[in-house]
Amino acid sequence: MRILVIRLSSMGDVALTLPVLKAFREEYPDIELIMLTKPEFRAFFSGYKGIILITPELKYRHKGISGILRLFLDIRKTGDIDNVIDLHDVLRTKVLRFFFRLGGTPAYIIDKGRKEKRLLVSGRRKSELKHTVIRYAEVFRAAGFVISPVEGRCIVTGEKAKGKVSELLLGKRGLHIGIAPFARHELKQWPVEYMKALMEMISEKSEAWFWLFGGKEECARLSEMEKMDGRILSLCGKLTLEEEMAVMGALDFMVAMDSSNMHMAALSGTKVISIWVGTDPLAGFGAWGQPAEFSISISSEELKCRPCTVYGKGRCHRGDFACMLWLTPEKVFSRLVELKVI
Repeated sequence: MRILVIRLSSMGDVALTLPVLKAFREEYPDIELIMLTKPEFRAFFSGYKGIILITPELKYRHKGISGILRLFLDIRKTGDIDNVIDLHDVLRTKVLRFFFRLGGTPAYIIDKGRKEKRLLVSGRRKSELKHTVIRYAEVFRAAGFVISPVEGRCIVTGEKAKGKVSELLLGKRGLHIGIAPFARHELKQWPVEYMKALMEMISEKSEAWFWLFGGKEECARLSEMEKMDGRILSLCGKLTLEEEMAVMGALDFMVAMDSSNMHMAALSGTKVISIWVGTDPLAGFGAWGQPAEFSISISSEELKCRPCTVYGKGRCHRGDFACMLWLTPEKVFSRLVELKVI
Protein backbone atom coordinates (compact mmCIF):
# COMPACT_ATOMS: atom_id res chain seq x y z
CA MET A 1 0.00 0.00 0.00
CA ARG A 2 1.22 3.51 -0.85
CA ILE A 3 -0.05 6.79 0.62
CA LEU A 4 0.63 10.27 -0.74
CA VAL A 5 1.03 12.90 2.01
CA ILE A 6 0.98 16.55 0.93
CA ARG A 7 2.41 19.43 2.95
CA LEU A 8 4.13 22.29 1.16
CA SER A 9 4.18 25.87 2.52
CA SER A 10 6.29 27.05 5.47
CA MET A 11 9.15 25.30 7.22
CA GLY A 12 7.40 25.14 10.59
CA ASP A 13 4.24 23.62 9.13
CA VAL A 14 6.26 20.93 7.35
CA ALA A 15 8.35 20.19 10.45
CA LEU A 16 5.17 19.58 12.45
CA THR A 17 4.32 16.59 10.25
CA LEU A 18 7.19 14.65 11.85
CA PRO A 19 5.47 13.59 15.12
CA VAL A 20 2.69 12.08 12.99
CA LEU A 21 4.88 10.53 10.31
CA LYS A 22 7.20 8.98 12.89
CA ALA A 23 4.21 7.47 14.71
CA PHE A 24 2.86 6.18 11.38
CA ARG A 25 6.14 4.51 10.48
CA GLU A 26 6.21 2.76 13.87
CA GLU A 27 2.56 1.67 13.72
CA TYR A 28 2.37 0.77 10.00
CA PRO A 29 5.91 -0.18 8.92
CA ASP A 30 4.76 -2.04 5.80
CA ILE A 31 2.94 0.94 4.27
CA GLU A 32 4.98 3.23 2.04
CA LEU A 33 4.63 7.00 2.47
CA ILE A 34 5.20 9.34 -0.46
CA MET A 35 5.85 12.82 0.96
CA LEU A 36 5.19 15.75 -1.36
CA THR A 37 7.05 18.79 -0.03
CA LYS A 38 9.54 21.47 -1.01
CA PRO A 39 13.13 20.42 -1.77
CA GLU A 40 14.60 22.67 0.94
CA PHE A 41 12.88 20.53 3.59
CA ARG A 42 14.53 17.28 2.54
CA ALA A 43 16.64 17.17 5.73
CA PHE A 44 13.54 16.68 7.89
CA PHE A 45 12.90 13.26 6.36
CA SER A 46 16.37 11.98 5.45
CA GLY A 47 16.65 9.90 8.63
CA TYR A 48 13.43 7.97 8.00
CA LYS A 49 13.12 4.71 6.11
CA GLY A 50 9.90 4.11 4.21
CA ILE A 51 9.33 7.78 3.37
CA ILE A 52 9.93 8.61 -0.30
CA LEU A 53 10.23 12.30 -1.09
CA ILE A 54 8.82 14.02 -4.15
CA THR A 55 9.91 17.63 -4.39
CA PRO A 56 8.00 19.56 -7.06
CA GLU A 57 9.41 22.37 -9.20
CA LEU A 58 6.61 24.80 -8.37
CA LYS A 59 8.17 27.75 -10.21
CA TYR A 60 9.01 25.82 -13.37
CA ARG A 61 7.86 22.34 -14.43
CA HIS A 62 4.91 22.18 -12.03
CA LYS A 63 3.68 25.78 -12.25
CA GLY A 64 0.01 26.57 -12.99
CA ILE A 65 -2.83 24.18 -13.80
CA SER A 66 -0.89 22.43 -16.56
CA GLY A 67 2.04 22.08 -14.17
CA ILE A 68 -0.16 20.48 -11.52
CA LEU A 69 -1.41 17.99 -14.10
CA ARG A 70 2.22 17.29 -14.96
CA LEU A 71 2.95 16.82 -11.24
CA PHE A 72 0.04 14.37 -10.97
CA LEU A 73 1.41 12.35 -13.89
CA ASP A 74 4.94 12.45 -12.42
CA ILE A 75 3.64 11.08 -9.12
CA ARG A 76 1.68 8.35 -10.88
CA LYS A 77 4.87 7.25 -12.64
CA THR A 78 6.35 6.28 -9.26
CA GLY A 79 3.59 3.69 -8.76
CA ASP A 80 -0.05 3.42 -7.71
CA ILE A 81 -1.34 5.69 -4.94
CA ASP A 82 -4.00 4.18 -2.67
CA ASN A 83 -4.84 7.24 -0.58
CA VAL A 84 -4.11 10.97 -0.69
CA ILE A 85 -3.71 12.77 2.64
CA ASP A 86 -3.77 16.52 2.14
CA LEU A 87 -2.33 18.35 5.16
CA HIS A 88 -2.28 21.68 3.33
CA ASP A 89 -5.61 22.29 1.57
CA VAL A 90 -4.84 25.25 -0.70
CA LEU A 91 -5.77 25.83 -4.35
CA ARG A 92 -2.78 23.89 -5.70
CA THR A 93 -3.51 20.84 -3.56
CA LYS A 94 -7.26 21.02 -4.31
CA VAL A 95 -6.47 20.73 -8.03
CA LEU A 96 -4.05 17.87 -7.42
CA ARG A 97 -6.68 16.06 -5.33
CA PHE A 98 -9.18 16.53 -8.15
CA PHE A 99 -6.92 14.68 -10.60
CA PHE A 100 -6.43 11.81 -8.16
CA ARG A 101 -10.16 11.57 -7.48
CA LEU A 102 -10.87 11.39 -11.21
CA GLY A 103 -8.75 8.25 -11.18
CA GLY A 104 -10.67 6.82 -8.23
CA THR A 105 -8.12 7.57 -5.49
CA PRO A 106 -9.78 8.79 -2.27
CA ALA A 107 -8.47 11.96 -0.64
CA TYR A 108 -8.62 13.05 3.01
CA ILE A 109 -8.29 16.71 3.92
CA ILE A 110 -7.18 18.67 6.98
CA ASP A 111 -9.71 20.73 8.89
CA LYS A 112 -7.72 23.88 9.69
CA GLY A 113 -10.39 25.22 12.07
CA ARG A 114 -10.52 28.56 10.28
CA LYS A 115 -13.78 29.66 11.97
CA GLU A 116 -12.46 28.79 15.43
CA LYS A 117 -9.29 30.77 14.77
CA ARG A 118 -11.28 33.81 13.64
CA LEU A 119 -13.27 33.65 16.88
CA LEU A 120 -10.04 33.41 18.87
CA VAL A 121 -8.46 36.57 17.44
CA SER A 122 -11.78 38.43 17.59
CA GLY A 123 -11.88 37.87 21.34
CA ARG A 124 -15.10 35.84 21.25
CA ARG A 125 -13.27 32.65 22.19
CA LYS A 126 -10.26 32.23 24.47
CA SER A 127 -10.12 28.46 24.85
CA GLU A 128 -7.26 26.38 23.45
CA LEU A 129 -7.73 25.07 19.92
CA LYS A 130 -6.45 21.74 18.61
CA HIS A 131 -2.74 21.67 17.99
CA THR A 132 -1.74 21.46 14.32
CA VAL A 133 -0.08 18.09 15.00
CA ILE A 134 -3.41 16.74 16.29
CA ARG A 135 -5.18 18.09 13.20
CA TYR A 136 -2.63 16.24 11.04
CA ALA A 137 -3.21 13.01 12.98
CA GLU A 138 -6.98 13.36 12.52
CA VAL A 139 -6.58 13.29 8.74
CA PHE A 140 -4.75 9.97 8.99
CA ARG A 141 -7.48 8.72 11.34
CA ALA A 142 -10.16 9.66 8.80
CA ALA A 143 -8.26 7.55 6.27
CA GLY A 144 -8.38 4.60 8.67
CA PHE A 145 -4.95 4.90 10.32
CA VAL A 146 -5.18 5.46 14.07
CA ILE A 147 -1.95 6.91 15.45
CA SER A 148 -0.79 8.84 18.52
CA PRO A 149 1.72 11.57 17.54
CA VAL A 150 5.18 11.13 19.05
CA GLU A 151 6.42 13.67 21.59
CA GLY A 152 10.10 14.44 22.08
CA ARG A 153 12.84 13.90 19.52
CA CYS A 154 11.43 13.40 16.03
CA ILE A 155 14.28 14.83 13.97
CA VAL A 156 16.96 12.29 13.05
CA THR A 157 20.39 13.61 12.03
CA GLY A 158 23.35 11.73 10.59
CA GLU A 159 26.80 11.07 12.01
CA LYS A 160 28.39 13.77 9.86
CA ALA A 161 26.07 16.42 11.32
CA LYS A 162 26.69 15.15 14.85
CA GLY A 163 30.42 15.35 14.22
CA LYS A 164 30.02 19.01 13.28
CA VAL A 165 28.31 19.62 16.61
CA SER A 166 31.17 18.04 18.54
CA GLU A 167 33.58 20.26 16.63
CA LEU A 168 31.61 23.42 17.45
CA LEU A 169 31.13 22.69 21.14
CA LEU A 170 34.66 21.40 21.80
CA GLY A 171 36.26 23.18 24.74
CA LYS A 172 33.29 25.46 25.40
CA ARG A 173 32.32 24.91 29.03
CA GLY A 174 29.05 26.12 30.48
CA LEU A 175 25.47 26.27 29.30
CA HIS A 176 24.77 26.12 25.59
CA ILE A 177 21.75 28.26 24.82
CA GLY A 178 20.12 28.68 21.43
CA ILE A 179 18.72 32.09 20.54
CA ALA A 180 16.35 32.53 17.60
CA PRO A 181 15.57 36.25 18.00
CA PHE A 182 13.65 36.94 14.80
CA ALA A 183 10.31 36.04 13.27
CA ARG A 184 8.92 36.46 9.78
CA HIS A 185 6.10 38.81 10.79
CA GLU A 186 6.26 41.92 12.98
CA LEU A 187 3.49 40.78 15.32
CA LYS A 188 5.56 37.72 16.29
CA GLN A 189 8.69 39.73 16.99
CA TRP A 190 9.90 40.54 20.51
CA PRO A 191 12.15 43.65 20.48
CA VAL A 192 15.74 42.72 19.60
CA GLU A 193 17.06 45.08 22.28
CA TYR A 194 15.07 43.09 24.82
CA MET A 195 16.71 39.87 23.64
CA LYS A 196 20.15 41.45 23.93
CA ALA A 197 19.34 42.55 27.48
CA LEU A 198 18.12 39.04 28.34
CA MET A 199 21.40 37.50 27.14
CA GLU A 200 23.35 39.96 29.30
CA MET A 201 21.26 39.01 32.35
CA ILE A 202 21.84 35.31 31.72
CA SER A 203 25.59 35.89 31.32
CA GLU A 204 25.75 37.66 34.67
CA LYS A 205 24.14 34.68 36.41
CA SER A 206 25.61 31.71 34.53
CA GLU A 207 28.57 30.78 32.37
CA ALA A 208 26.93 30.45 28.98
CA TRP A 209 27.50 30.26 25.25
CA PHE A 210 24.81 31.66 22.95
CA TRP A 211 24.21 30.16 19.51
CA LEU A 212 22.23 32.38 17.15
CA PHE A 213 19.83 30.87 14.61
CA GLY A 214 17.98 32.51 11.73
CA GLY A 215 17.24 32.55 8.03
CA LYS A 216 19.45 33.95 5.28
CA GLU A 217 17.62 37.27 5.33
CA GLU A 218 18.55 37.63 9.03
CA CYS A 219 22.28 36.88 8.77
CA ALA A 220 23.39 40.53 8.76
CA ARG A 221 21.42 41.35 11.92
CA LEU A 222 22.67 38.20 13.63
CA SER A 223 26.24 39.18 12.79
CA GLU A 224 25.65 42.49 14.56
CA MET A 225 24.39 40.65 17.66
CA GLU A 226 27.44 38.40 17.53
CA LYS A 227 29.67 41.45 18.09
CA MET A 228 28.21 41.97 21.57
CA ASP A 229 30.36 39.28 23.19
CA GLY A 230 32.86 36.57 22.27
CA ARG A 231 30.48 33.95 23.67
CA ILE A 232 27.75 34.86 21.19
CA LEU A 233 28.16 32.92 17.94
CA SER A 234 25.96 33.17 14.85
CA LEU A 235 25.37 29.98 12.88
CA CYS A 236 23.45 31.75 10.14
CA GLY A 237 24.59 30.65 6.69
CA LYS A 238 27.40 28.52 8.12
CA LEU A 239 25.68 25.15 8.46
CA THR A 240 23.31 22.92 6.53
CA LEU A 241 19.79 22.57 7.86
CA GLU A 242 20.62 19.10 9.14
CA GLU A 243 23.67 20.44 10.99
CA GLU A 244 21.63 23.26 12.52
CA MET A 245 19.10 20.74 13.82
CA ALA A 246 21.90 18.59 15.22
CA VAL A 247 23.21 21.63 17.14
CA MET A 248 19.70 22.32 18.43
CA GLY A 249 19.54 18.78 19.76
CA ALA A 250 22.73 19.35 21.77
CA LEU A 251 21.62 22.60 23.45
CA ASP A 252 20.64 22.97 27.09
CA PHE A 253 17.65 25.01 25.92
CA MET A 254 16.48 27.37 23.20
CA VAL A 255 14.86 30.80 23.47
CA ALA A 256 12.78 31.50 20.38
CA MET A 257 9.94 33.48 18.91
CA ASP A 258 6.85 31.80 17.42
CA SER A 259 8.89 30.57 14.45
CA SER A 260 10.19 27.57 12.54
CA ASN A 261 13.28 27.52 14.77
CA MET A 262 11.01 27.06 17.79
CA HIS A 263 9.42 24.02 16.14
CA MET A 264 12.71 22.52 14.97
CA ALA A 265 14.31 22.85 18.40
CA ALA A 266 11.32 21.20 20.09
CA LEU A 267 11.33 18.37 17.56
CA SER A 268 15.07 17.95 18.14
CA GLY A 269 14.27 17.03 21.74
CA THR A 270 15.44 20.31 23.31
CA LYS A 271 13.71 22.45 25.93
CA VAL A 272 12.23 25.49 24.19
CA ILE A 273 11.34 28.70 25.99
CA SER A 274 9.05 30.44 23.52
CA ILE A 275 8.15 34.13 23.58
CA TRP A 276 4.71 35.11 22.31
CA VAL A 277 3.53 38.63 21.55
CA GLY A 278 0.74 39.10 18.98
CA THR A 279 0.23 35.35 18.46
CA ASP A 280 -0.54 32.72 21.10
CA PRO A 281 -0.13 28.93 21.57
CA LEU A 282 -3.92 28.79 22.00
CA ALA A 283 -4.22 28.90 18.20
CA GLY A 284 -2.59 25.46 17.94
CA PHE A 285 0.93 26.33 16.84
CA GLY A 286 2.82 26.01 20.12
CA ALA A 287 6.13 24.17 20.45
CA TRP A 288 5.08 20.51 20.27
CA GLY A 289 5.56 18.48 23.44
CA GLN A 290 6.72 21.42 25.56
CA PRO A 291 5.13 22.24 28.96
CA ALA A 292 2.70 25.16 28.97
CA GLU A 293 4.90 27.08 31.41
CA PHE A 294 7.67 27.20 28.77
CA SER A 295 5.51 29.64 26.75
CA ILE A 296 5.91 33.23 27.95
CA SER A 297 3.53 36.09 27.17
CA ILE A 298 1.41 38.85 28.64
CA SER A 299 -1.82 37.09 29.61
CA SER A 300 -5.02 37.80 27.71
CA GLU A 301 -6.61 38.75 31.05
CA GLU A 302 -4.07 41.55 31.43
CA LEU A 303 -4.11 42.47 27.75
CA LYS A 304 -7.51 41.56 26.33
CA CYS A 305 -6.52 42.16 22.68
CA ARG A 306 -4.21 39.13 22.77
CA PRO A 307 -3.97 37.22 20.54
CA CYS A 308 -4.64 39.64 17.70
CA THR A 309 -3.40 37.36 14.94
CA VAL A 310 -3.04 33.64 14.22
CA TYR A 311 -0.10 33.68 11.82
CA GLY A 312 1.53 37.02 12.66
CA LYS A 313 0.05 39.04 9.84
CA GLY A 314 -1.83 42.28 10.50
CA ARG A 315 -1.24 45.38 12.57
CA CYS A 316 -1.38 46.42 16.22
CA HIS A 317 -4.90 47.77 16.79
CA ARG A 318 -3.83 49.53 19.99
CA GLY A 319 -0.94 51.17 18.19
CA ASP A 320 1.48 50.81 21.10
CA PHE A 321 2.61 47.16 20.73
CA ALA A 322 1.91 46.54 24.41
CA CYS A 323 2.15 42.74 23.96
CA MET A 324 5.83 43.24 23.09
CA LEU A 325 6.86 46.17 25.27
CA TRP A 326 5.13 45.03 28.47
CA LEU A 327 6.96 41.68 28.27
CA THR A 328 10.24 43.03 29.61
CA PRO A 329 13.57 41.18 29.68
CA GLU A 330 13.27 41.09 33.47
CA LYS A 331 9.99 39.16 33.23
CA VAL A 332 11.45 36.60 30.84
CA PHE A 333 14.60 36.27 32.94
CA SER A 334 12.50 35.66 36.06
CA ARG A 335 10.66 32.85 34.26
CA LEU A 336 13.97 31.23 33.27
CA VAL A 337 15.06 31.31 36.90
CA GLU A 338 11.71 29.84 38.02
CA LEU A 339 12.05 27.05 35.46
CA LYS A 340 15.58 26.36 36.75
CA VAL A 341 17.09 26.31 33.25
CA ILE A 342 19.78 28.81 34.29
